[in-house]
Order: sequence, then structure tokens, then C-alpha cells
Amino acid sequence: MNILLGKFKEVLFSVLPITIFVLILHFTITPLETYQIFRFLLGSLFIVIGMSIFLFGIEISISPIGTMMGSTLTKSNNAYIVGIVGLFLGFFISVAEPALHILASQVNDVTSGLITNWSLIIAVSIGLAIMVSVGLLRTVFNIALHKVLTVLYMIIFAFAIFTPSEFLVIAFDSSGATTGAMAVPFMLALSLGVSSMKKKGTSSSDDSFGLVAIASAGAILGVLIMSFFYDFEQFTGDLNSDVVESTSIFKPFIDIMPSQVGKVLVSLTPLLVIFIFFQLVAFKLPKRTVKKVFKGMLYTLIGLVIFLTGVDAGFMEVGKSTGYLLASLDKSWLVILIGFILGVVIIMAEPAVYILNKQIEDVTSGSLKRSTVTATLGLGVGVAVALAIIRVLVPWLQLWHYLLPGYLIALTMMYFVPKLFVGIAFDSGGVASGPMIGTFIFAFVQGVTEATEGANIITDGFGMIAMVALTPLIALQILGLIYKVKSRKGGL
Repeated sequence: MNILLGKFKEVLFSVLPITIFVLILHFTITPLETYQIFRFLLGSLFIVIGMSIFLFGIEISISPIGTMMGSTLTKSNNAYIVGIVGLFLGFFISVAEPALHILASQVNDVTSGLITNWSLIIAVSIGLAIMVSVGLLRTVFNIALHKVLTVLYMIIFAFAIFTPSEFLVIAFDSSGATTGAMAVPFMLALSLGVSSMKKKGTSSSDDSFGLVAIASAGAILGVLIMSFFYDFEQFTGDLNSDVVESTSIFKPFIDIMPSQVGKVLVSLTPLLVIFIFFQLVAFKLPKRTVKKVFKGMLYTLIGLVIFLTGVDAGFMEVGKSTGYLLASLDKSWLVILIGFILGVVIIMAEPAVYILNKQIEDVTSGSLKRSTVTATLGLGVGVAVALAIIRVLVPWLQLWHYLLPGYLIALTMMYFVPKLFVGIAFDSGGVASGPMIGTFIFAFVQGVTEATEGANIITDGFGMIAMVALTPLIALQILGLIYKVKSRKGGL
């Protein structure tokens, strides 16, 4: 109970900034309907309670399972087993990710069903599965992360040349959406388990990160290849909201919760089956430990259902309305500034960011503080949201104008930054774009798009998640360069 209360306090202080900032906007420049603001406050409460329970469940179930699986795979000393099991795990990890289901639903809406939910989920999951296998084998064979990422992004940009802009934004958005609250803790733990058993010593910390980054590249490739089978000229549609027609405060939460239960059950079932399989053939854990894992999964289920219900019923509509009202004021600088601030404060409420930061502190024995990483990540995400809004407001600006130079900078920096920071930076890009970004900020940008004359709901409204996945790569590597300089001067 003390652990749960401790997490509740941490989460409360993480969610308060975004809640207070939206309230300030409501009472000043973007007044919302009374029912909307009360739903937002109720959603905030759901998020705090849900994320606290979710993180507690992750700590006693998903993370230990991932670590044990990574250790077991490495002990097998068989590359074929590591590769095949990596494919299997990667596919079901991706299918289990709620943030990917959220994005798939949004893509289905704006393409009027041309790209269905499951077609996108399957394409992304196949790409991610292949790259999880590649990522695990990279660790086993001690291949430098920066070399693997350089090759992968060269392939990605080669495919991107022949990809329509409509698919390009969806592909890069998918890379962030597939690494959310459920997938990240499992992949981080899996990577930690493999790296810790592969070798001993301080160098093993360099291999504790990077799997999320490689997996994200697989998600991009999956959608880019998928684009060759679609006629992009048929894309028409709009972003729908399940709660926009209701003026009730409580009804949307009651209506949405059952569907969230279904989504989370779909997410947890593959992981539960995988755990049972490994328990029978490899783990052989005592009954007491197995019961603890099952209990943790129940906490994870309850927490994630409450969290996602709060996000969908309380946050998404407010995000879209706030973006629309701000853009209607015809003050571009204000929209960009508000977008930046929202990006900075909302990142603290992402559950996967909390999990990544905890692992960073553990792996570095506290030398790299959670507050430092969060602040750097917040600045990166704030810049990402601001740039995404500028792209909506400036008609000629396209996503590749950001992505091409951005990734060239990030990939070049890898060769000069300490290897630990390369893994942390590229993992953080996927971690940052979770359900909070994928709903509230995504809806905010969509609202700005709808209020901006000449803006396209697909090519302009999408792409924000892609930017959120990019800017942390640069921001965290800059932090790595700062640490490198300080180390040489004896400052650390």
C-alpha cells in the first residue's frame, strides 16, 4: 500500500501541470463548455488513479516477465531461438499496444475506412516483430547500435522517396504510437534481461537501451511497404469523437469504459499466454511468485482501463476544442506558444516516460537523474508540438522538410555521443509518444488544422507524433554531449 501511495503522489504531481494549464486557458482565452471542463477534471482524476495502479502492476508483473524472458533467451545460447522468439514476442507486443489501437482508429476515421484498424495494426506489428528480433540479435552479437540505426534509416528514407505524403505521415506516426504504455516496459525489461546476461561489467549498460528504437524503425518500414498496396487519392474523412455529441459529465465515461476493458484484455492476453508458456518450459517459478505476477497483471488491467477511459472521455474532446478555439483567434504566435507549453507539461503524464526514467536511474546507478531526463525530454516534445503547428499554419511546409534534416542530425550525432546516450535518446523518441500525446496533443493539432483555412486533415493533421518521436533524439543526445564535456573536465 505504501508503494501504491508513493506512486499516486508522483503521478499526481506529474498530471497537475497539464490540468492547471488547461484550466488557465479555459478561464482566459479558450473558454470551454461547462460540461467539457468538468469532464476534463474527472478525466484528470481517472488518469492519476489509473496510472498509479498501472505503474504498480507493471512493476510487479510486466517488467519482471520481460527481464526473465530476456535472461532465459540469452541462457539458451542459440541465436535461432533468440531470433524466432523475438519475432513472436515483437508481433504480440505490438498488437497488445493500446496507443497503436488509438492511432489505427484515428487513421480509419480520416481515411473513411480505406485503411482499416487491423490492416494498419498488422502491418505495423509485422515490421516491429522483425525489428525486435534484429534488436535482440544485435545485443547478443554485440553489434553497435549506431551502425544498425544508420542502416535502418537509410532503408527507411530510400522507401520514403517513393511513398505518398499521406502514407509518410502515418508511417512515422506509427513508429511512436506502437511504443506506448504496454509495449515499452516489456521491451525495456526484455532488453535489460538480454544485456545483463550477455556480459558483465559497466559496458553492459550500453546495451540496456536501443531495442525500442530499432522496433520503432520496424513500424515505419511496415507502413511504408504497406503504402504500395493502396490508392492514396481515395483518402477522405475526418477525426471523429465518441463523446462530442454528449453534454453529460458522466455518461461518456460509462459508455467508453467497456470498450477500454476489451482493448486492454486484448493487450494483456498475449502477454499472459506468453508468460504461462515460459513458466511451463523455462521459468518454473514457485506458486507464490506466479500468484504475484497474476495479481500484478490484474492491477495493470484495472489501472490501464481507468487511465485510458480518463484520456478518451475527459481529454481528447478538450484537446480538439482548445486547438480549434486558439486557431480561431487568428494569432499564430499564440497557438505555437501554447502548443510548446502543452508539449512540455504533458510529457510528465506519459506512463512510459516514467518507466524509461526509472530504468535509466537504475542502470546508471542514479548518476543520470530522472528530473534531468524529463526536463530535456519535455523541451524536445515542446519543440516538436510547436513545429507541428507551424507546419499546419504554413501551407508549403511538409513533414519531410523536418524529418530529413532532423534524422540526419540525429544519426550524425550518434558517432560523437556516449553510446549509453544514443540508446537512451532513440528509445525516448518512441517512449515520448504515448496515449497522452496520441490523444490530447493529437486532438489539439487536429483542432488547429480544422480551424486553419487550406490545411489538410491528413497531411497536416497527422505527423505530430512523428515530430514527437524525432526531437527527443536530438535533445537527449545534446544532453549526452554536455555530460561528455563535463566528464572530461572532471565535473562529473
